[in-house]
Amino acid sequence: MSNKKSIHFEVSERKILLRVVDLVMVFIGVYLLSLYFDFEYIEVSIDNNVALILLGVYFAVFATIFEMYDLQKASQFDTTFKNIVITVSTVVLFYLLTPVLSPYLPDERLQIVYLYITLILSLTLWRIFYINLIESPRFYKRVLLVGEISNIDGLITALNTSDPNYKIVGFINSEIATTETIKFKGLPEFAAKDFLETIKKEDISEVLVASFNSEAIMDEVYHDLISLLERGFKIRDYTQVYEELLHKVPIQFVGKDFYKYFPFSRSNENKLYIFTQRAFDIIFAIIGLAIGVLLLPFILIGNAVGNRGPLFYSQERVGKNSVPFNILKLRSMVINAEADGVKWAQKNDSRITKFGMFLRRSRLDEIPQFYNVLKGEMSIIGPRPERPFFVNELSQIIPFYETRHIINPGLTGWAQVSTRYGASVDDSLTKLQYDLYYIKHRSIFLDLNIVIKTLSTILYYRGQ
Repeated sequence: MSNKKSIHFEVSERKILLRVVDLVMVFIGVYLLSLYFDFEYIEVSIDNNVALILLGVYFAVFATIFEMYDLQKASQFDTTFKNIVITVSTVVLFYLLTPVLSPYLPDERLQIVYLYITLILSLTLWRIFYINLIESPRFYKRVLLVGEISNIDGLITALNTSDPNYKIVGFINSEIATTETIKFKGLPEFAAKDFLETIKKEDISEVLVASFNSEAIMDEVYHDLISLLERGFKIRDYTQVYEELLHKVPIQFVGKDFYKYFPFSRSNENKLYIFTQRAFDIIFAIIGLAIGVLLLPFILIGNAVGNRGPLFYSQERVGKNSVPFNILKLRSMVINAEADGVKWAQKNDSRITKFGMFLRRSRLDEIPQFYNVLKGEMSIIGPRPERPFFVNELSQIIPFYETRHIINPGLTGWAQVSTRYGASVDDSLTKLQYDLYYIKHRSIFLDLNIVIKTLSTILYYRGQ
C-alpha cells in the first residue's frame, strides 16, 4: 500500500488559516490603499505600530463575535459576505471612536469610506478564494468508519452536520456478520477482507473506530488496524473525534468505562484558574449590576406597559453539589404562568409577554442574577441552573445528568451559546453533552470564547 497521503486541513488548521490570512488581507488592503492612492489616514509603517495593532485587535475580536470563523458559515459566500460587512462596519466605527490610540480623523472625511470599502474588498476576495479552493472536494478529509452497525447511524448524522470538510465515505462492520445482522443503507459498506485495499482505492486519509465493545472487533479487522498503525496511518477513536468536531461529550456512546471520558479533576483542582474565575465573576457582577441600575428606569416603563405586574420574580434552582438556591430574574411571563402545573418553556411560548420576549431576546432578564453571582451561588459561566422538578425528572432518564452540578451553575455557558433552548428531554440531553464538555475542558480560553459567543447571541438577538 502506498504511503502517499491526500492533502487536507484539520479544523484547527482552517480556523488558524482564516484568522491569519484575514489579518494579513486587512493590512495588505491598507498598504495598497496608501501606496496607490492619496490616502493619509493610516499608513503601514513603524511609526503607526500602535494604530495598526489596534486595528488588528478590533478586527480579531469583532470577526469572532460576528461568526467569521464558524466553518459552516465560512463555507457559504452569502453568509460570509454579510458577516464581513457587519464586522468591517463595526471595526471602522470603533476605530473612529478611539482617536487617542487610532489616528485623528483626516481632513478629507472621504478617506474613511475608502478604508471601509478597501477592507470589505480585500477580505471578500480572499474568502472567495478560500471557498473555491480550500473548501473544494480536493481538500476534503476522506474517512472510513469501522464499528458496529448499531452505532453508525447516530454517529454519521452528528459528524455530517459538524464540519463541511469531514466526509465519511463508507464503513466496515467490525462484528462478525450473521443472518440476523441488520444492514445499514445510509452509507456504502465495504467488506472486512478488503479493508487495506479500500484504504488505497478510496483515498482514505483517516480511519475512525466507532466500536462500543472493542472485544467484539473481529480478528481480521483488528490485525488490519494494527498493520495500518505500524505504517503510521491515522487511526482515531470516535469519542475523540466527536468531542473535537462537535465540542460536546458523547454520553450516549459511553458505557461502563465512563470514568475514561470524564477527567474533570484537571480543571476542578486548578487553584489559579478557580481564583481567576471567582475574581472575574465579582468584577463582572459589579459591572452588570451597575448597568442594570442605569437601565432600570427604561425597564420599569416597559414592565408597566408590557408586563403589568411585579418586575422581579424568584424561583428555586439546583446549584453546586445539588444544593438548592433561589434565582432572581426579571419577570418575562404572565402572572401565574404555571397555574396549570410545571411545564417546559417552549419557543414562542404564549405565556411570555411582548416585553418579556424583548427581555429574553436581549438577555436583559438575566441581569438580576449578577446578585446570585456576587453571593457565590452562581458563576458568570457554567451550566444553566435547572429547577428541582426537572432535575428529578431528567436524572432518572438521562445518564450522568447530575454530574453537571459538580461546579457552580452559570449565567451563560457553553450549552447556551452552542445549542437551542432546552424544551424537551432530547434538548436536555444535547445541553448536558455541552455542559460536560465545558466541565471537562474549562479554561480561561474557553471562558473567553463563551463570553464572545454570548455577545454574538445578544447582538444577533437570539436569546430565548
